[in-house]
Amino acid sequence: MSTIQNKVVVIMGASSGIGEATTKKLAQEGAKLVIAARRVDRLKALVESIPNAEISYAVADVRNKEEVQAVVDLAIEKYGRVDVLYNNAGVMPLAPLSETRFDEWRQMLDINIMGVLNGIAAVLPIMKKQQSGHIIATDSVAGHAVWNGSAVYSGTKFAVRAIMEGLRQEERETSIRSTIISPGAVDTELYNTINDPDTQEMARKSARTEGYGIKSEDVAEAVAYAINTPETVSISEILIRPTKQAL
Repeated sequence: MSTIQNKVVVIMGASSGIGEATTKKLAQEGAKLVIAARRVDRLKALVESIPNAEISYAVADVRNKEEVQAVVDLAIEKYGRVDVLYNNAGVMPLAPLSETRFDEWRQMLDINIMGVLNGIAAVLPIMKKQQSGHIIATDSVAGHAVWNGSAVYSGTKFAVRAIMEGLRQEERETSIRSTIISPGAVDTELYNTINDPDTQEMARKSARTEGYGIKSEDVAEAVAYAINTPETVSISEILIRPTKQAL
């Protein structure tokens, strides 16, 4: 039997792509889900598409710690515990540093790093009290390698990797597990956050080419695998690349 069944799972950034696919996968496995994102219409549609699932939703921007806390509070109100938090929200406006896109840099820092920290801060006191829990974050191959145009995005993902390893070390005695999922190119709406049209089209085309891009469902399987391991096993990171991806 799947150990995912009846686990209380909070998913941030659940309205599309990897978050949506993971919601569907974990619902199928019998998890009790509380999902959040900024787009209420997408959340409603997702919940309605899984009619037999035990699932609630809330609107939240991961940059706002009070809104993130409210999502976790909803899970506690309904179920009295949180077994898994999946920090999945992220943006990727790739561009060379020479273009000095300050607003994009701030957006990446606030969503990709502070969004993860806001989630950790919301669940950590609960999980420490439980003496159990699992915190997962979507990282990236960009958290392990840098390429032309990725400096700031990679910087945020390297930071998430460091934060999650620090979390593992600090909370190992409280049996709180931490996992980063580091996908390569995935065919999702993440490319919509690239503001340069040529860069966006090139990245999107690559992700949709067989062998050079994977599906959200492939990443959802990796998330489910990490959750489904025994409490005594901690999967620290999963790199999941398209077979033909070079980097």
